[in-house]
Amino acid sequence: MPKQKSHSGSKKRFRFTATGKARRKHSHKNHILTKKNGDRIRRLRGMVVVSPEDQRRIDKLLPYGRKA
Repeated sequence: MPKQKSHSGSKKRFRFTATGKARRKHSHKNHILTKKNGDRIRRLRGMVVVSPEDQRRIDKLLPYGRKA
């Protein structure tokens, strides 16, 4: 049986912690930033750990190359 391919879009969107949890960027921080106030933009900085439901989905999309 051939190896499963990793999802290319997911490879670009997620990074993993040392324990194997997926981290993602906040949404709503790409464009039309002039109407969003500074406090809101500041809150959207950094990465956040994905929810457990999404973690299961990401595990299927990226089966290789993560730390368990």
